[in-house]
Amino acid sequence: MKRALVIGAGLGGISAALRLRAKGFDVTIADKLDQLGGRARVFKQDGFTFDAGPTVITAPFLLQELFDLFGKRMEDYLELREVFPWYRFTFNDGSLFDYGGSVEHTLEEIRKLNPDDVAGYQSLLEESKRIFDIGFLKLSDQPFHQVGALLREVPNMLRLGAHRSVYQLVSKHLRDDRLRRAFSIQPLLVGGNPFDTTCIYSQIHYLERKWGVAYVMGGTGALVKAFEKLMIEEGIEIRLNDELVRFEGHSRISKAVFRSGQSLEADTFVCNADPAFVYSKLVPQGFNRKWSAGRLNRLEYSMGLVVLYFGTRQKYPEVKHHTIMMGDSYKELLQNIFKNKVLTQDDMSLYLHRPTATDPSMAPEGCDCFYVLSPVPNLQGTTDWSIEAQRYKNKIYDRLEQTLLPGLRQHLVTERVLTPREFKSDYNAPFGTGFSIAPRFSQSAYFRFHNKSEDFENLYFVGAGTHPGAGIPGVLSSSKVLDRLVEAS
Repeated sequence: MKRALVIGAGLGGISAALRLRAKGFDVTIADKLDQLGGRARVFKQDGFTFDAGPTVITAPFLLQELFDLFGKRMEDYLELREVFPWYRFTFNDGSLFDYGGSVEHTLEEIRKLNPDDVAGYQSLLEESKRIFDIGFLKLSDQPFHQVGALLREVPNMLRLGAHRSVYQLVSKHLRDDRLRRAFSIQPLLVGGNPFDTTCIYSQIHYLERKWGVAYVMGGTGALVKAFEKLMIEEGIEIRLNDELVRFEGHSRISKAVFRSGQSLEADTFVCNADPAFVYSKLVPQGFNRKWSAGRLNRLEYSMGLVVLYFGTRQKYPEVKHHTIMMGDSYKELLQNIFKNKVLTQDDMSLYLHRPTATDPSMAPEGCDCFYVLSPVPNLQGTTDWSIEAQRYKNKIYDRLEQTLLPGLRQHLVTERVLTPREFKSDYNAPFGTGFSIAPRFSQSAYFRFHNKSEDFENLYFVGAGTHPGAGIPGVLSSSKVLDRLVEAS
């Protein structure tokens, strides 16, 4: 039986380990953290349960497939529940937009904001479906490590107008500025700027429309626990609290050496770590010809994130499960984050997650559980987070108290904050990014980090940095690409 070692136990690494085990490999999965999940880990404090990262399930069949590999029923391991609305958008002029449910409900919500955009949304939905049919159904699980794969898809890319940005595509169909912002945020969910991310990523809109937006009861941590149970049942070895410090080998990796001094040999090595970190820090540099330090530095990286987790003794029943608070500036804010690398504190746009709207078990009785996520510049900027973390946290609290959560500070029970500094230290994310390299056209598919290394014949990649990209559907699909590349043991 061939051995496979998976480095990084995020959802990409977990799904890779399961797929390799189903192919007959003896599999070990290892992570530097003290728990599985990577960015989907869990913080428990003062009776509250906080999902650290992803919370939205939009393609449940990708989860089901992993249980199907072993003839298991997903329903025996976890419970999915659709939320409604999928997202509530709030705007500074006091208007609301509840997005989700049936097309008819969405059209009615659009009619409240701007009746002239009803027909435009219908044409936007049609175009999003055309992109989804190619971008997701056809290409998301296909290898793009050879130029021939790219050339075969050039006609499709031209036909879909892939050179356009997501914002350009949305603006072609919608006129109301609030709706343009609401329907162009998808790239921010995977680390991109809507003003320069290829419109191929507008497939996310139809992805939500096709399968809805669901929540795992018990939080995303319950999904990780379900996969942990499945891995143990199927004989996958799990190693935690030990960080990989280097790979050894020449054109072929022979072993992985860990900080504890232990080393593991394998036939196949799979990295769920950020490829830029792997190529710059972990592989033998004399044999790393494709991804030199100079080339890695020329890449455009995704934004950073500030994530503030907090629990309250007061319940806020009017706050929906997912709320996206839109500031007045949009293009200017994103320009500062992505291009200028300057922290803006005056006009925040925030994503507020209140899991207790669906699942009261995430907080003590009578309490509410939240996290708020704010896009910020990555560490290529000059922000000193040892100084700014406290100040920025207070700015977030100010915004929330003035809008959705009156009296918030007096009801606080517990809190925790992550900044780009923690993303760099905890996840080995270059420049503390939230989503590896940005999903521009020039950094997508063939132009993204390949799932199969160009320089090391038995080294593979899954996760946000490789094809097809970030987000739970993306990282789970990357393991399907791996499945196509690796022969059964």
